[in-house]
Amino acid sequence: MEPTFRSAVPTFVVSEVAATARWYAENLGFRIAGHVPAVEPWAYASLMLGSAELMLLRAERDAHPQVTPGRPWGPWNAYLRMDGVRAYYERMEGHAFVTGELRKQSYGDWEFEVRDPNGYILVFGGDVAIPKLSAGST
Repeated sequence: MEPTFRSAVPTFVVSEVAATARWYAENLGFRIAGHVPAVEPWAYASLMLGSAELMLLRAERDAHPQVTPGRPWGPWNAYLRMDGVRAYYERMEGHAFVTGELRKQSYGDWEFEVRDPNGYILVFGGDVAIPKLSAGST
């Protein structure tokens, strides 16, 4: 039997798992799917947004995402492919954690970036559905 891969799950190392999980729930709409242990401080949390998952792991010291030389805004830590990216962007627009406007890339995807409280950068991208005009509409 050939191996079948179903998904890859970004795992972010953070100093405060519970606080970060709550931020994702309150600001980006993620659901906290599980955490260990049952009481704080949590060592691990799983976050779900639709079928996308992120994992958070507690760092023993302050964790900071690595910045790639030549890319001063840092690397993307997760790319979330989605439908309805314009509607999701409109829900987020104006918040300080949104680091740029929704824009069409040369490769065709519409994207915007979010920086979480730990400095991780998530990109939300996909096609923007443009409503079809009905016959006789202008």
